[in-house]
Amino acid sequence: MTASPRRDPVPARRRGARTGSRREALAGYSFVAPNMVLLLVFVLVPLVWAVLISFQRTDGFGTGRYIGLENYSRLVTDPVFWRSTANTVLFTVIVTPLSMAIGLGIAVLLNSVLPARGLFRSILILPMAISGVATALIGVLIFDQDTGVLDKLLQSVGLPAVAWQSNGTAAFASVVLVTLWWRVGFNMLIYLAGLQAINPELYEAARLDGANRWQQFRYITVPLVGPSSFFLLILNVVYSFQVFDIVFVMTDGGPENATSVLVTYAYNNGFVTGDQGYAAAIGVVLLLLTLLFTVLRWRTSRTRDLVE
Repeated sequence: MTASPRRDPVPARRRGARTGSRREALAGYSFVAPNMVLLLVFVLVPLVWAVLISFQRTDGFGTGRYIGLENYSRLVTDPVFWRSTANTVLFTVIVTPLSMAIGLGIAVLLNSVLPARGLFRSILILPMAISGVATALIGVLIFDQDTGVLDKLLQSVGLPAVAWQSNGTAAFASVVLVTLWWRVGFNMLIYLAGLQAINPELYEAARLDGANRWQQFRYITVPLVGPSSFFLLILNVVYSFQVFDIVFVMTDGGPENATSVLVTYAYNNGFVTGDQGYAAAIGVVLLLLTLLFTVLRWRTSRTRDLVE
């Protein structure tokens, strides 16, 4: 009687492994699918639609007429567009480094043996819990040139009141100050997480080598929070380029376009004058500027992947 040949169990195990891999992949896709659908519906579709509208002339919310690159050529000769672009860049250049520097400084203090650290952290993070519109309304209560708290305090000590709404420089400064108050807490929180991940033995070794506090900060803290700085730089620049709510509520771009930024100018064209095609062209330019900065910063950064 001839014995039957034994079956090799290896192919069966391979088939089982392939089946398990397919199931894992299917489970992964099922978890990702809702986010991808939301991304498609609320980001990609509106983005493509905005690009299509930017090649049209629209009067109100009716059907547009294709005009090619006319909206983009109009941007080149539009002084308000260039003023808004300059204001956006200036706002970004001021707010981004200041909010990051102040956030890092506060994070260093709160990461030390400062008394009541928990209370200070809660106070600084509190602005993150409210919306930009609510923050801007608080800014109006403080900086209003007729009934604002700040002007009343200045007058009470014999100083002249500041025309926060009718003076362009003062209006721009008020928007910057309110934005800093709103953004510093977030920067502090990210930096604090980065500082707590640094090994304390590095500071101990630096102290044994004779490094003072500034040298420890310069040569240990700043390099090792590089990934946090990279993340915050991208996030702050994108936010600054897209700032709208604080400017719209506090100044509405005035006086005389002194605080007009690209998003408020696009809003006025799209929803006030009803020129959605031109507003979409402004939005596309803003998107390209943001993407250009992000790509350049990603390609030139040496600290985005830095680990201890």
